[in-house]
Amino acid sequence: MKRTVFRGGTLFDAVSRTAAPADVAVENGWIVDVGTGLDGDEEVDCAGRGVLPGLIDCHVHLTMTGSDIVESAQQPFSLQFYEGALNMAKTLAAGVTTVRDAAGADLGMRVARERGLIPGPRMQLSLNMLSQTGGHGDPWWPSTCVLDLLPPHPGRPPVIVDGPEEIRRKIRELVRAGADVIKVATSGGVVSSGAGPRIPHFRDDEISMMVTEAGAAGLHVMAHAHGEGAKAAVRNGVRSIEHGHFLDDETLAMMADRGTWLVPTLSAGVGLRQAIEAGVPYPEHIVEKIQAPSDNSVRRAVEAGVRIAMGTDAPLYPHGENLLELELLVEHGLTPADALHAATLSAAELMGLDATLGSLTPGKRADLVVVDGDPLDVHDLGKRVLAVYQDGRAVHVADRDPVS
Repeated sequence: MKRTVFRGGTLFDAVSRTAAPADVAVENGWIVDVGTGLDGDEEVDCAGRGVLPGLIDCHVHLTMTGSDIVESAQQPFSLQFYEGALNMAKTLAAGVTTVRDAAGADLGMRVARERGLIPGPRMQLSLNMLSQTGGHGDPWWPSTCVLDLLPPHPGRPPVIVDGPEEIRRKIRELVRAGADVIKVATSGGVVSSGAGPRIPHFRDDEISMMVTEAGAAGLHVMAHAHGEGAKAAVRNGVRSIEHGHFLDDETLAMMADRGTWLVPTLSAGVGLRQAIEAGVPYPEHIVEKIQAPSDNSVRRAVEAGVRIAMGTDAPLYPHGENLLELELLVEHGLTPADALHAATLSAAELMGLDATLGSLTPGKRADLVVVDGDPLDVHDLGKRVLAVYQDGRAVHVADRDPVS
């Protein structure tokens, strides 16, 4: 069995949130030792370079491309899966070796990656997003036309539900189709056709049913949520709040006390504002929501001790440019080390994968990202990725050969 040593790099320790020189020994796709002076059958020279654990993006939509919802709705149905394969490759090449798909990708995409048919990150799937009638995921528009970016198919069940018993049945359908996590919208959103992000969706008995029924299948619930909708989601036991604007002190205190994660998806706001500047024809009521001043919920969440995990909401900011989120997290109050922790061990813990992912620790999968310079410098980190290794195998990066 071949033993490869990544020698001479500066390793980011996601447990201590520090960086120090060390070698990493890999065998058969797993990390077997970390230290200095390690022996191996072959070496990867990492001198002058940083070595990070494979990064984790907890909020992507791999079958969606671009931010023009009208254009996307006019594309052939099956095009999303071909574009999704390209988006998977871009994401992996960026150093993101694991993702949680927050609606779009189906079981076939995950199996294709697992069988080696297409390159891409490991995937947890939500398949689709539970929404109440008239909620964030309801594709009905006032004109009575239906503009569905995630049209249902056998692998992605329809998800407009009202009342606990409809919710129970729908979660069972999602589990049957291969869901690893249940996603719900407990508030409106920026690109909702109707209600804005301050409007709560679903009653407590409905959200409680989601958490209970998902838990019966061994799954967690992630909630697209803002304001009072986020408070209701936390109160009823969801695992994470996605986006999370307009969070008041009571909500943040509950999140810190209950260990609820916040996945801020700050990149999405940047991407939407850029789309407006580029002339993407959003309706005026959506433009107004996009251009509304950003609140300081992320900074206040950090101060309150809320767990943070990285998520981008790609493609609202493009697939393959995921690492911008690290810079944005720092701008909103995290230290660079804390931002990297959010993209590694904290993200792995959120997804329940920390036994095998999230840190450069013996006994974990050999997912490594080699970067130019200091690994604790997250500025332009995406442009400094030199090589990505998933299960110990090199991934071609940005027209450059892997480090060797």
